[in-house]
Amino acid sequence: MDLLTLLDEAVTALEQPLGQCDIDEGWTDELRREIQEEISVNRSVLRRHGLVMVPYLRPRLDEWMDHEAVGPGRLQRLVLNVQRSLEDARGKA
Repeated sequence: MDLLTLLDEAVTALEQPLGQCDIDEGWTDELRREIQEEISVNRSVLRRHGLVMVPYLRPRLDEWMDHEAVGPGRLQRLVLNVQRSLEDARGKA
């Protein structure tokens, strides 16, 4: 899957209201919005300036979720996949 498509899917998923399972995993609306915004900004940078900007993106979404005590689940997997994909693209740039 292409990086921008993955970012699009993540933003779309994070725009949706939290389900009870998400809340049980430690997600709050504020955290969901903040991470969605961070991914959205990264997506915008890549759309405007191209993949040449990947080395300048340094997402630390895993640390953020750890700090907020988010447990394993659907949204955590999605966000970690975004971070891993950005790191892989940075390694290839």
